Amino acid sequence: MHSDAAQPESTANPQLSDLDLLNALREGQLNALGILYDRYASLVYGLALRILSNSEEAEDVTQDVFLTLWHRDAYNPARGSLSSFLITMARSRSIDRLRSRQTRTRFFQRWGQTVSTETSATPLEQATLKERSQRVRDALGQLPEPERQVLEIAYYEGLSQSEIAKRLNTPLGTVKTRSRQGLLRLRRLLQDFIQ
Repeated sequence: MHSDAAQPESTANPQLSDLDLLNALREGQLNALGILYDRYASLVYGLALRILSNSEEAEDVTQDVFLTLWHRDAYNPARGSLSSFLITMARSRSIDRLRSRQTRTRFFQRWGQTVSTETSATPLEQATLKERSQRVRDALGQLPEPERQVLEIAYYEGLSQSEIAKRLNTPLGTVKTRSRQGLLRLRRLLQDFIQ
């Protein structure tokens, strides 16, 4: 019986206010995060899905929002409700992902234009395309193998980062990091071609 009294009873009640649950979470009661997740995950996921139109990315955003809530003390009750805070964070993270995706798509489109050759190109245009294609291959060759592998699979096979993670049996976060670092390195190496 004494051990029950030692158990924090504050998070045993799912009817507690958001503020009570946040305070419990700050005190290390992780089940408070579960209650908040049950309360707001569908709201966060729904918004992320509307913005991104991709269920895997929406799940990633949802997880990221709740991990941020857990690890950082960013929510200020004086500035609005927790639901408004979570919606704002979900919207911001989703838009960031959308921008990142669009930047990556533009980069790959430019890269594709660089490495593709058109039959109607003049000899001078073909020579320029071959030179650009060689520059891209050289730049790819300068990347660390893990980064190059992720970028080549994404570009040539069109796989998503989640699909690449499964293929390589690598954590999704690692694939995302390799992709981001690889693209940054390629951008630096090919700066004169992609501006």
